[in-house]
Amino acid sequence: MNQAMITRPVLSEQVEQVLDAIASGVPVRLGVVAPGGYGKTTALREFARAFEDAGVEALVVDDAHLLPEGELLELRAAVERGDRPVVVAHRPWPRPRALAALAESLGRVRPALMPEPFTRDEVRAVLPAPARGLAEFVHRQTGGVPRFVARLAGLTAPEVPAEVVASFRADLDWLEPDVRKFLLAAEAGAALRLDLLGGLLGVDVDAVGDVIEAARATGLIGPDGALLPIARTAVAALSRTDRRIAVRQKLAELQLRSGGPVLELVRPLVGVAGPEMAAAFQAAAGEALPSDPALAARLLAAVGTPTAEIAVRRAAASAMAGDLDAALRLADQVIAGGSAHRGEAAEVAAIALAHRGQLARSTELHRWSPSATSTAFAVIGQVGTGRLPTATLPPAPPTMLDGAASLMAQGVVESVTGSPTSALSTLVRATGLLEPAGRSVLLPDTPAALAALVALHGGELTVAESVLDRAVATSLGGALMAVRHRLLRAWVAMLRGNSGAAREALLALRKAGLPLEARDWLFAVALEVGVARRDSDLATLKRTWEQACEAVLRHPVDLFAFLPLGEFAAAAARLRDQHRLAHHLGAARNLLRELGDPPLWAVPLHWSALHAAITAEETLVAEEHAASLAACASRSRYAAIVSAAAESWLDVLAGKVDADRVERAARGLHAVGQWWDASRLAGQAAIRTSDRQAMVRLLDCARLLQGRPAGTARKQPEPVVEADAGKLSDREREVAELVVGGLTYKQVGDRLFISAKTVEHHVARMRQRLGCGSRAELLEQLRQIVG
Repeated sequence: MNQAMITRPVLSEQVEQVLDAIASGVPVRLGVVAPGGYGKTTALREFARAFEDAGVEALVVDDAHLLPEGELLELRAAVERGDRPVVVAHRPWPRPRALAALAESLGRVRPALMPEPFTRDEVRAVLPAPARGLAEFVHRQTGGVPRFVARLAGLTAPEVPAEVVASFRADLDWLEPDVRKFLLAAEAGAALRLDLLGGLLGVDVDAVGDVIEAARATGLIGPDGALLPIARTAVAALSRTDRRIAVRQKLAELQLRSGGPVLELVRPLVGVAGPEMAAAFQAAAGEALPSDPALAARLLAAVGTPTAEIAVRRAAASAMAGDLDAALRLADQVIAGGSAHRGEAAEVAAIALAHRGQLARSTELHRWSPSATSTAFAVIGQVGTGRLPTATLPPAPPTMLDGAASLMAQGVVESVTGSPTSALSTLVRATGLLEPAGRSVLLPDTPAALAALVALHGGELTVAESVLDRAVATSLGGALMAVRHRLLRAWVAMLRGNSGAAREALLALRKAGLPLEARDWLFAVALEVGVARRDSDLATLKRTWEQACEAVLRHPVDLFAFLPLGEFAAAAARLRDQHRLAHHLGAARNLLRELGDPPLWAVPLHWSALHAAITAEETLVAEEHAASLAACASRSRYAAIVSAAAESWLDVLAGKVDADRVERAARGLHAVGQWWDASRLAGQAAIRTSDRQAMVRLLDCARLLQGRPAGTARKQPEPVVEADAGKLSDREREVAELVVGGLTYKQVGDRLFISAKTVEHHVARMRQRLGCGSRAELLEQLRQIVG
């Protein structure tokens, strides 16, 4: 990887013109001026060869900037005599008086030749064939400076090898101390900050300019005044660590005095520099917090022995980064220490505990903290744990966070005492107010997540989808809330029957490898259970059930966890394991009673419990939940739709199938976003009716509500069959449930103590009755029926 690898020099048009002049016998007196590495030596070698070929004795001098004054004067005299050709190459700096006079004499004869860096095409042309595919990378790293291009001539991959970096030591070792300091400042990103450079070097602006010119003359600086990428790598790797720290520390001190940013200056020093950088680390942590809270936490950890204030800041940064263990540990130390920052520490701990599902304890800590946001968050926690607030919120400071927190508390209270529409509107306004803060706020929950929960409980799935999409786009609540927003977005997809999208969201979370706190884990497991139940995937449902039970144990019942609890209730009935959830469902009912049975939160839980009772064949219990839904029917459009659907379900199960009524109920469910439930109601009614025409109509309705064209499962005209063709016998329903669950005919037979041939006979008969043209179509219909 050296100059020898480049087989032919790339000569500029100006060099070619000089060579033509030499060959034609024109007397040449010429100055060649360029920074180091720009190809001056290569050009002089070509000129010397041309003079030799022409039989002309010429004076060819390289690196004239290094010559003593006497020799420079002699060269000028030779130029002035004009008795032989003279070619002198030198860098633009240093420029002593004698060199300036020599350059002036040469310039009067012929304009100086000023070599330029290689273009991209020239880099490609000069590289050996194996490396030409990396020409773009080489040009970007070197800026086209020929010397550095030559060093990368042997590349086989787009990375700078260690031996190439080491080759820059010779370029750096001979530099003046001030030039080295400048290069370190340039490596830190301060190459164009004359004010900082003056303070760093301890000189005035003119002297700073001289240092910059000296640095440019090395060839390590690009046209924009910044270090070339390859040079920056070399300066960082080859400079002494103590010098690098000292330069960055000084720059940071100067930047702090001027009120400028310091993050990029001190970022590389985390874990290297000590307490002397404490002020800079603290300032940098404030800059890093909105975009990289984990870095902010590391910067604050590098301060050394922290004060209580710094410990609270570090706890908040750790929480925002998702490291709740560190956040709780640091906050607890401050609380126990009795400092004036105990209230701030309590707020951080309260937020961390909310994410861990400990809403009651979180609320107590919020009430103990004196901040206005904590007061608002305490109200949310009180309602979430079944206690209505007895006092109004005190006036809050007019900040985005305090205003949004106050609206969040107001919206949550309205959700249990007032109109669901009003509650949703208030929470959506809180979301809009807080959106500009984006990822820079630490929250126990976002107004977007609370708005989505209210929307999901109230059948406003489009609103939930919209507010969650905006929260994801604006990174509302930062990394700590990102998982929650995506899980709730997946919940919308699941309710709409889009199991694929819900599964993809869960898979993406697993691939990301993010640890799920108790609240997020509860929703994630409930999603997996819900998707498996809707897909009649009995194997996955069984496999996930133990996780579901553990998730429920880890997360005490609160108002904002009713959706997962309802999903678990339906799954428990399917698996005949209702006793595992009995205590938690009882706690949920008690919580609702404490809040006055608010319809918004009660309706979805009763709806889930109704389906659990239907699955468990507990008719009386199902009727009780239907009655509870009927009692809420007048309170909202969603409650009325769900109540009508519940009554229709009970009639269908009793064998009373009114196709008009079923279709109205199913379309009502579809209108409020519950597409899967809507399709299943129509499908169950179709399979239980003895009216062939009603069956066909309801099956078409089920397909349409699933988003599929009507009649897709029937490729040919339906055969005329007996009047009860739409009904399945009890035995056929048992077979259907096991086949949909993925069991083979033999496994189904073993389970039901019948032969595999008999199972096959049952399946064939069901296929005939449902008019299915293939096994796949039959399974689709059976999923609607027994799912």
